[in-house]
Order: sequence, then structure tokens, then C-alpha cells
Amino acid sequence: MAPPSRRTTTHRRLAADAGLLAVAAAFLLPLAWVLLSAVDPDANLKVKVPGSLTLDNFDAILTPDITFTPLLNSLLLCGGGTALTVACAALAAYPLSRFRSRLNRPFLLTILFATSLPITAIMVPVYALFVRVNLIDTVQGTIFFFAASQLPFAIWLMKNFMDGVPKELEEAAWTDGASPFQSLLRIVLPLMGPGLAVVTVFSFVMMWGNFFVPFMLLLTPDQMPAAVSINEFFGNRGMVAYGQLAAFSVVYSTPVILLYVLVARRLGGGFALGGAVKG
Repeated sequence: MAPPSRRTTTHRRLAADAGLLAVAAAFLLPLAWVLLSAVDPDANLKVKVPGSLTLDNFDAILTPDITFTPLLNSLLLCGGGTALTVACAALAAYPLSRFRSRLNRPFLLTILFATSLPITAIMVPVYALFVRVNLIDTVQGTIFFFAASQLPFAIWLMKNFMDGVPKELEEAAWTDGASPFQSLLRIVLPLMGPGLAVVTVFSFVMMWGNFFVPFMLLLTPDQMPAAVSINEFFGNRGMVAYGQLAAFSVVYSTPVILLYVLVARRLGGGFALGGAVKG
């Protein structure tokens, strides 16, 4: 079969570039609308450069009731849920990575199946269960469900990263009298720092943008996170405060961006295990 000509290769490359530009535009246009509308006194659904810049939209939303309390609730819910998810995922992934058993594969397949379950399909029995055990309208109950919903995929990610840490390092620690739990805390987890960063960021982002779970499990307005309180900008009869909505979106996105910036160096690094098991 003859190789493709240079013209054919060029056309394919141009088509690929055009497709990538279309995908990039699909992501950049909403982002441009948010940034421009946040400083536009006459913001609407159109992406346009504002005639004059203003910070009135931010002044209107930067109040305890609208922004600060919901953001604090979000940090409490998502931070607690992320910490619980990472801790449980590490404890669950460690035996799956280090010990071989006939039950490993069925268990992993069960976890894989659990990741495909939509939350909307299980919220009715979960709601009934939470009512029975008095966890409805409680912060700790919402944190538990956040962690449970993210745990299956977190275990998959954690196990894959944990498999990259040589077992010989742990065996050396065991020879010195360390227990498996001590080797997990002092050897495995520090060496898989990028993996922990990935699981942490992924879990936090998925919880941060979750509207349905807190909307169903929390009833008190003062406990609602920012993902739910953003619905307040959509008024009755189709009236929407677009400028304030865009300004709130900018503030709402800030914690996630800061979290990614803080762990960006760890995400870009490797395990740095070269030569660790030599000699």
C-alpha cells in the first residue's frame, strides 16, 4: 500500500487542527462569557466586551448570606468528604495492590460497576435510609455520602498509583520491624505523592460541583453549599441576574483553581524512585 502523499497528510493535519480549535472554542466561549459578564453592568447571554467596566456585581454578591456562608459550607463538606475519601481509598487500595487473592478481581469489578451507577438512581433509597438513621439535614451525613459516592473511582486510581511503588522498599522496612500500616504511612504514601494529589483534586472537584446531593440531603438554608445557593440567582418568571451570576461563578471557581495551583508541582512530578532498589 502506497504511503499517503504530502498533500493528503497536510489536509489531515489541517482537519485535526480545525477540530481541536472547535473543541477549544466550545470551552473558551463560556469562560469568556463568565469573565466579561462579571465586570459588565449590562450583562446578558451574549458574549461581548462591556462598554464600561464595573465591580458592582462583585459588591452585590460579596455578602455573608450570598457568598461567604455558602462557600464556607462547601469547603466544610468537600474538604471533609475529600479527606475521608482519600483515607479510605488508601486503606482499601493497599491490600488490593500488595496482596494477591482470588477475591481481588471480583472486588475490583464490583467497584468498577459501582462507578457506573448514576447518583440519581440511588438517591431515593439513600434518602429513605438517611431519614431512618437520622442523618438527613446533617453535615456529617452529607460528607459520608460524598465520600461513599467518590470512593469506588478513588480506589481504582489509588491502586494504580500504588502499584508503581516497588514492594522491595516495604520489605526492607518490614525487615527492620515496621508493620504494614507503618510502611503504608511512611513509605508508600510519601512516594506516591503525585497519585495522592490526583485523587485529592479529582475527589474535591467532583464534590465541589455536585448540586444534586446537598440539594436532596440538606434542608436548612444556612447549611446549603455554594453549588446549591447559585440557584438563587435564577429568579421568578425567567429573570436572571447575569452579571451577579457571572461574578459569583468567578468567586465559586477560585478555591478549585487555588487547589490545582497548590498541587500542580506534585502533579507534574514523578515518583522519583530511580535507583531506590539498587545496590
